[in-house]
Amino acid sequence: MNLATEQRIALISVHGDPAIEIGKEEAGGQNVYVRHVGEALAELGWQVDMFTRKVDVEQEDIVWHSPNCRTIRLKAGNVDFVPRDNLFEHLPEFVDNFLKFQQDNETIYSLIHTNYWLSSWVGMQLRQKQGSHIVHTYHSLGAVKYNTVKTVPLVASTRLITEKQILETAQRIVATSPQEQEHMRTLVSTKGYIDVIPCGTDIERFGCVDRKTARNELGINSETKLVLYVGRFDQRKGIETLVRAVGQSKLFGREDFKLMICGGSRPGHSDGDECERIKKIVAELGMTQMTEFPGRISQEDLPFYYGAADVCVVPSHYEPFGLVAIEAMASFTPVVASDVGGLQFTVVNEETGLLAPPQDVPAFANAIDRILLDAQWGEELGQAARKRVENKFSWDGVAMQLGELYKKLSPQSVKQPMVVNS
Repeated sequence: MNLATEQRIALISVHGDPAIEIGKEEAGGQNVYVRHVGEALAELGWQVDMFTRKVDVEQEDIVWHSPNCRTIRLKAGNVDFVPRDNLFEHLPEFVDNFLKFQQDNETIYSLIHTNYWLSSWVGMQLRQKQGSHIVHTYHSLGAVKYNTVKTVPLVASTRLITEKQILETAQRIVATSPQEQEHMRTLVSTKGYIDVIPCGTDIERFGCVDRKTARNELGINSETKLVLYVGRFDQRKGIETLVRAVGQSKLFGREDFKLMICGGSRPGHSDGDECERIKKIVAELGMTQMTEFPGRISQEDLPFYYGAADVCVVPSHYEPFGLVAIEAMASFTPVVASDVGGLQFTVVNEETGLLAPPQDVPAFANAIDRILLDAQWGEELGQAARKRVENKFSWDGVAMQLGELYKKLSPQSVKQPMVVNS
């Protein structure tokens, strides 16, 4: 039996497939985080296996990202898309298939980094069955989320219990901002061990395109004032606040004023419903001519959109971190964001952008106008934003911090894995 080496790590992201196209429903910041952390750790010499749930029979079981990094898709329930709130009942099968994969490959993952509460339940089972050491990143907290939604799902109580258990029993929790750490302590438990290690972004890819080149590529006039949103269609993302704020802008009605709302949606799914709702609001406010919905933007094209924008708006009701904010900042683009969660950490108010109270339409309108009506200040904010990302939020830096944490926690030995009947 080949016991896990010191440099081997399993990243578990049950509902967030690291190999899937970013921007699809259930594919957002968590997918980006796991994929880039995995790839950056591999560059540092780690053997990285990222485990997720298979949702389509046409998907490959294993996707190689680099010689040391791969995504492994395990069966858990029927092989089709299941909303995350309905996945809990399939987790025991995910655990069984994880153990079977270990058995078939004659290896044990003694160190596991789980992502989101569903994966934490899997991690706790693996710790119980084979003594694996667990590191966990929440990505969002039920205790915060359920205060921002009108309808609380049936799985809420299970989630809250699980999130408390993982905080109190994991070898380490990774908070992506001091604000998220504070929420864990005040809303979840005072027990457990927490390190703050932020999310990152690709500082070579974002920021490589200047505004003139980006606008030429996208066919946008050099004089146009462009407000950008990038993200999923989800009511909690606050797109309605942005639309209404733009409708109240002092620039509203000018031909050279444009709003671009980037993100994919699928008819019949929750994101498709939200997209249609937003389009209706745009029409009601007489903003159809000035508003563009380019759909899902590929990772290759995304730097052009950030680079072309005068301001990027992140109006979420809550964000534990906010990857879009640092992608925009890396692109020299100032950010207007909700004054909540990790956005209070990534965006420095009056230095790299502006913060506004969530769902406060006049406050967002004023913040957007302040930047658009003072081009020189907007450029200064963008320069400061890029500098902050370079200093704090590169994926290489994040991976180095995680790698050091893993080395500190690496167990000397683990139990033999359970034999699972196939």
